[in-house]
Amino acid sequence: MIIAVDGPSGSGKSSTARGVADRLGLRFLDTGATYRAVTWSAIQHGLDLDDTAAVAQRARELRLELSTDPLHQYVIADGTDITAAIREPGISERVSKIATNLDVRAELIRRQRAIIDDAQPSGGIVVEGRDIATVVATDAELKVLLTADQEARMARRGAELAVGSITAEQLRDQIVRRDADDSTVSEFQVASDGAVTIDSTFMTLEEVVETISRLATEAVAAAESHDR
Repeated sequence: MIIAVDGPSGSGKSSTARGVADRLGLRFLDTGATYRAVTWSAIQHGLDLDDTAAVAQRARELRLELSTDPLHQYVIADGTDITAAIREPGISERVSKIATNLDVRAELIRRQRAIIDDAQPSGGIVVEGRDIATVVATDAELKVLLTADQEARMARRGAELAVGSITAEQLRDQIVRRDADDSTVSEFQVASDGAVTIDSTFMTLEEVVETISRLATEAVAAAESHDR
């Protein structure tokens, strides 16, 4: 099956999706890592991120390898392990320029769909991002919009980062400004048709993982019953 988990920055999408994939024995895809990888590569090549054509060409040329093992994540770009590098504040501050480049989006969506297709023989995949349910995997058996209030999202993102690695202003930029920018090209604030909205503001990670895992099990049972 395909489980799509969408939501704003800091809502807990990555941790939740990895947890669900591990619990259900599925693969895992962090689509945001693909945009971060292109951002890293464009910067490394000295490109002007406002030069949409040049950045899109870089996205098409980039040799990108992503792990889909929820317990062992890595991102390799043109032979370089950038797993840690793409989480640096400098990448987070610039990734929206890449994510709002429509030609880059087209290329990365193509790649994301290929990864999803490759995961099907192994049982399925949990995919997290901004527009999974609405664009990347509209046929997902379970669609989830994971939300949380702004303060909770900022606190969670801050807790993920090393102490002193980011200022309060940079943290707010990652959460508020990036959501505003990304919302110009993808809808992740309102649940798509058939999606379940889960507000995780007052939920633990384990509770969210349990809820989505239960919904997935119910979706599979319903599909099997329908087939019979």
